[in-house]
Amino acid sequence: MSSKGGAAPEVADVPAPAAAGDTGGAMDLMKALQEILKKAIVHDGLVRGLRECAKALDRREAQLCILAQDCDEPAYTRLIEALCAEHSINFVRVPEKKQLGEWAGLCKIDAEGVATKVVGCTCAVVKQFGERSAGFEFLLDYLNANKEE
Repeated sequence: MSSKGGAAPEVADVPAPAAAGDTGGAMDLMKALQEILKKAIVHDGLVRGLRECAKALDRREAQLCILAQDCDEPAYTRLIEALCAEHSINFVRVPEKKQLGEWAGLCKIDAEGVATKVVGCTCAVVKQFGERSAGFEFLLDYLNANKEE
């Protein structure tokens, strides 16, 4: 998914996600992002943290940038937004950094399959999506719809 030309779309208000165990129902942006991040981890295509994300964005290796809305450092947010806009990289916001950290694999999973010791992740960059999935198709449609606005 290459996004040559045009400004990167920005998502201001993303609805809160459903419960973590809820897998049924229609696909929404949060479920799609969660699925995409899992597949990116498996295919070694996910970068986390400011330094690594900034490098991937600057080298134009990134295909998607995900930023948490509850970031408490405005300079961090401005840097990531500017790099995405400069290189025309798709950009999506999620409500919480703890949630993004869980999806990006920055947690321990206990015997019941519940995430514990979740570390917050303000920014994650997908360099390689892996195989196509329903979440990937939903995200593609979502980004194309927001690009035209």
